[in-house]
Amino acid sequence: MNLQSSDFELFGLPARFEQVRPEIDQRWKDLQREMHPDRFVAQGAAAQRLAMQWSVRINEAYQRLKDPLKRAAYLCELRGAAVNAENNTAMPASFLMQQIAWREALDDAASTTDFDALEQQIQDSRRTALQACATLLDEQADAAGAVQQVRALMFIERFSADLQVRQDRFEAAQRGQ
Repeated sequence: MNLQSSDFELFGLPARFEQVRPEIDQRWKDLQREMHPDRFVAQGAAAQRLAMQWSVRINEAYQRLKDPLKRAAYLCELRGAAVNAENNTAMPASFLMQQIAWREALDDAASTTDFDALEQQIQDSRRTALQACATLLDEQADAAGAVQQVRALMFIERFSADLQVRQDRFEAAQRGQ
């Protein structure tokens, strides 16, 4: 192992989108236990500093590998197709229309049923985009195509967070009445 290894190499996993989360979690625990700085006390400060670097590197890799969105973006970048979400916001017109419809539905939500229906739509879209990432990255080796799905997932995640905040406010207001 070296600090420059890919996250997948570091964790001993195939460089694929589809992963088994408990395997990622277990490998993280094993690596953390193996490289914990306290294990290197007898070897001196330099060995402990190196172990600390390893610990940080392992944690960074774990954060990318355990999250499907981050894992997909990382795989795209490894395969030469950077997401560049901050510079490239181009999306298909149909997705943009869906975003507008979701925003309008969120603005109009006036009941728990409205929020639940919108949440279900978001979960379905998330599931569809994740399946598309798996197909594009693992079966078709189309990282450039997967970039668009990653950007869609980024929006879905942001919108889902907005939905949760709005739903929490609504529920708090209902309790206050």
